[in-house]
Amino acid sequence: MAGREDGARRTEGESTAETTADRSWAWGLLDHLRPTGRDVRRVAAWLADTLGATVSLQDETGALLAGTRIAMDEDLFTDLVTGRIASASWEGEERCLRLVRVERPRPAAACVLAVSRPTPLDRRASEILVHTAQVVEVLLRADETTTTGDRLRRAASDLRLAILQLLMVEDTVSARRVAAGLWPGLLDTDTACVYVLECEAGQRDRLVEECLHLTAEQALVVRCPAVDEHVIVVAPGEDEGRTLTSLAGRHPRTFIGGSSRQSLAQTAGAYGQAVSALAVAHFRPDKAAVYAERTHPERLMDPAALREWTARALRPLDTLAHHTRAELLATTRLGLEFTAVSAAKVLGVSRNTVRARMERVEALLRTDFSDLTVRAVTHLALNHQVGLDGAAGSGTGEQAPRARLADLMAGPAVQTWAHELLARLDADSRDLRRTLRTWIAAGGNSERTAQILGMHPQTVREHVRSAEPVLERQLLSAGTDLYEVVLAHLAVGDLRPPVLDPAKPDHPDAPVHG
Repeated sequence: MAGREDGARRTEGESTAETTADRSWAWGLLDHLRPTGRDVRRVAAWLADTLGATVSLQDETGALLAGTRIAMDEDLFTDLVTGRIASASWEGEERCLRLVRVERPRPAAACVLAVSRPTPLDRRASEILVHTAQVVEVLLRADETTTTGDRLRRAASDLRLAILQLLMVEDTVSARRVAAGLWPGLLDTDTACVYVLECEAGQRDRLVEECLHLTAEQALVVRCPAVDEHVIVVAPGEDEGRTLTSLAGRHPRTFIGGSSRQSLAQTAGAYGQAVSALAVAHFRPDKAAVYAERTHPERLMDPAALREWTARALRPLDTLAHHTRAELLATTRLGLEFTAVSAAKVLGVSRNTVRARMERVEALLRTDFSDLTVRAVTHLALNHQVGLDGAAGSGTGEQAPRARLADLMAGPAVQTWAHELLARLDADSRDLRRTLRTWIAAGGNSERTAQILGMHPQTVREHVRSAEPVLERQLLSAGTDLYEVVLAHLAVGDLRPPVLDPAKPDHPDAPVHG
């Protein structure tokens, strides 16, 4: 049995109690290694309380990382940081100082953990300080690893967004080049489906990680820059789409809308389809919807005439450099489909840039996008131009018949479609058709429509909202649905057709004389 230094014999009970008291600090220190307690500032506070001292942790520049700043000799501090010495002690009349070097992950330099108190550190206090320095070193390494991991995840997220933005402006070559370096084979496809998933904003990071895991990173998963609750996924394969759709059923308040299969160059259009489908998903029991392949007016028009009209309508843009023209067309297409603010966030540019590009297109086409009929007709031309594979603007030759918008709308298939669509509104006694027609002519402005019809603006909005389920199209949000309804009104003659660039006598919609 061990004896005391004074020669008195220590009983087993006394030894156990004394050892427990000496080691109780270890349990407190270990608590700081738990996942919920890993914070060097809390460790410094614990050490100060345990030793009855002032504690500081400073980096190589002298910046305070934790605790309370302690004055110390600069040369001594430098020797510790550079590794010339591992620890140092200093005793004065009013305070005793102990300094310990704490390693950090390279390339960062070491830190200095300092303890200052009126009395010197005894064996127990010195042991606590040494072990605390080891815990601080572990926490600093863990923080650095976590920071590096977070930095890599942010970089990967930024790259995925950059790829999406390139696809949105039809730059598929650059998008594939960026993707190939990190995700080989990701865009080795000509077509893909776009999905938009919606969840609570606070759950989006979790949803992104789950999408990445379920698709084995074989789909482009992006945090939507325009809507905090949305995740955008460009899925080349069919399996990824089915897997993603299952997420809506497994998680509460999670919805998904998907596009039809589109070429990569039509990613912007597919995104619009997915957003439209997402709105429908909110009313589905399974919280999932795919864009309905309903009959679109452009599919009912004479293909040759539509091609020729599109080429002539967009001909003023042919004088631009190819990349400038593509940028303006892609931006305008998104700007017509969504708000300028949303389009700007999706493209990664300012809203002023979006407006400036659209104003340039307006100037070149000599038209006014504040007119809903102009927006609808321009939207028709831009969307059809995407499918021309670069032939838009080349025309169909001098011998091709001169196509006019009125000719496109006069076809029997278009006429039947338009009359059947708008006839759905006739059953409502509130004359929704008149309200909707006037609202479109007023540029979608409820106040102006109310003045014309002599009703309250809220009544106008209620009429337009009531027309949405009848027509099965969203009207209060600009986009494909609204523009199709505008084209239907143009086809039946309820609205005057817009005249694009009337100053050009050869323009497809210029008046014919003689």
